[in-house]
Amino acid sequence: MKKQGILNSHISKVLADFGHTDWIVVADAGLPIPDGVQKIDLALTLGVPRFTDVVDALVEDMVVEKAIVAEEIKKNNKSTCKYMAKGFQNIEYVSHEEFKELTKNAKAVIRTGEVTPYANCILQAGVIF
Repeated sequence: MKKQGILNSHISKVLADFGHTDWIVVADAGLPIPDGVQKIDLALTLGVPRFTDVVDALVEDMVVEKAIVAEEIKKNNKSTCKYMAKGFQNIEYVSHEEFKELTKNAKAVIRTGEVTPYANCILQAGVIF
């Protein structure tokens, strides 16, 4: 058994296979998952697990070069917007429609139980060197 880090075998596999600039999406309970993109469904009940719990765990296990979020988060989900701004130096804002299009290029989408608006992000892998 793993001693530390992410225990979910599907997430661990995705991260282990990551290369520089690969993407993983952390999604709220309502974000559509594109056909052909691996879905890792962690949603248990409404609000569980929270978006922030999943992002925190990922950041502990991977190098994040950039985060991408929907522009609409600034107006419609100020607490999550603040959380992202505090945790990431390099954030790109795009329209929610563009965000949904970008998710088609992700290696995987992790679906959380989050039920607040626009609590979604794309994390772009960096390198450790």
